[in-house]
Amino acid sequence: MDTGELLRKVHRIEIKTKGLSKHIFSGEYHSAFKGRGMSFSEVRTYQFGDDIRSIDWNVTARTGEPHVKIFEEERELTVMLLVDVSKSAYFGTQQQFKNEVITEICAVLAFSAIQNNDKVGLILFSDRIELYIPPKKGKSHILRIIRELLYFEPKQVGTDLKVALEFLNNVLKKKSIAFLISDFLTNSYTQPVRVVAKRHDLIGMCIFDPREETLPAVGMLRVADPETGEIRLLDTSDARIRQAYEERFLTYRVEAKRVFTRSGADMMQVRTDESYVRTLMRFFKKRSG
Repeated sequence: MDTGELLRKVHRIEIKTKGLSKHIFSGEYHSAFKGRGMSFSEVRTYQFGDDIRSIDWNVTARTGEPHVKIFEEERELTVMLLVDVSKSAYFGTQQQFKNEVITEICAVLAFSAIQNNDKVGLILFSDRIELYIPPKKGKSHILRIIRELLYFEPKQVGTDLKVALEFLNNVLKKKSIAFLISDFLTNSYTQPVRVVAKRHDLIGMCIFDPREETLPAVGMLRVADPETGEIRLLDTSDARIRQAYEERFLTYRVEAKRVFTRSGADMMQVRTDESYVRTLMRFFKKRSG
């Protein structure tokens, strides 16, 4: 991808996702993710309907007129996007590959965050940490994140969620909102999820293509595992093979849901042939409720 094409693609994603975050998600995001508490803002004259418990009696006595204390939410939060860039993310049989859907979702979350004056950071990982961008604010920062999501070429092909979660815990000591975005086609991440969920507001986002869920009956297929390079022939006309394929995928999904639920963390699932907008809206409304 040359520079001109990259910039055009970044611009298209910016227009689409910035509009979504501004007109649809900004308020929902604010409601779903609360600030760190309330801090004193000012004292003003009492108005009808004010809570009498907020009356500042010292100022009231000094001025001879009722005054109340006003508190504001300490809003600034840190949002971390932990994105799986292993080879299995570069797969798709619908209009978009999984990594393209992931990029749009990250852009929506990032623009929603900066519109609420929050910081955004990025961790790209495979079976190692591929790239770390510390949390910052600003449009130029978000555009850099989008460029990296589009253009970055990982050095490794495997997946290790443990590596990403442990890295997050090491680099961010204060609580953050951490989105772990992956297809979760891996194992051995139960303990790190539990540890991270105790310190951070952890949300898992499982992205998958319909063809990973079910196998069509189209005869002999030559398939390759993108992360191991293993090539196999599958007789998709055999119902037992199709059932084993579906059960394997379902096992990964059920395990991911179980691990996050037992750790007190949220988990949502996004199909590449369905609107991620509706999925995010349901999630935000559930959180704010």
